[in-house]
Amino acid sequence: MVSPASAAGPLTRRSADSLLTQARSRLDRLSPREAYEAQRAGAVLVDIRPDLSRELEGGIPDALVVHRNVLEWRFDPSSDARIEQASYDLQVVIVCAEGTTSSLAAASLLYIGLARATDVVGGFRAWRAAGLPVHPPAIEVSADPPVRSGDSARYAHRRAPSRPARTARSGGRS
Repeated sequence: MVSPASAAGPLTRRSADSLLTQARSRLDRLSPREAYEAQRAGAVLVDIRPDLSRELEGGIPDALVVHRNVLEWRFDPSSDARIEQASYDLQVVIVCAEGTTSSLAAASLLYIGLARATDVVGGFRAWRAAGLPVHPPAIEVSADPPVRSGDSARYAHRRAPSRPARTARSGGRS
């Protein structure tokens, strides 16, 4: 029996680092300040960080939240699961925590034809360090000693007041 991978020819092995380097070679990556200016000029800034990361670290005002596992379907203009803004001409700027996952995601959007897809060097953490606008964390982690509950220790935390999130619809492929 021939596997689908071997039917297409020999597989090329490469490291994750080489994959990242290849992805970044195709991108015109933006500094946090450049991304902020692009957003103000009409680019769609897309936060692909997991929900818990945004809750613990905060978010970027007016960023569209799209989970990484559905990103391509949301921005593919030919997809039934696309968002309203999806267009091959749309400037899409992806942000993750530190600028690694976003590079791979932006390269994937380039692959499907979004020629103006890119990402933010250093991700959300660089954005925040640059003093750009951020929403406060939704969860505040206490610096107090662990709270004991039975045999397990956990850190006390409380949920901060909620704010409306701007998310892409969740239907479609996952």
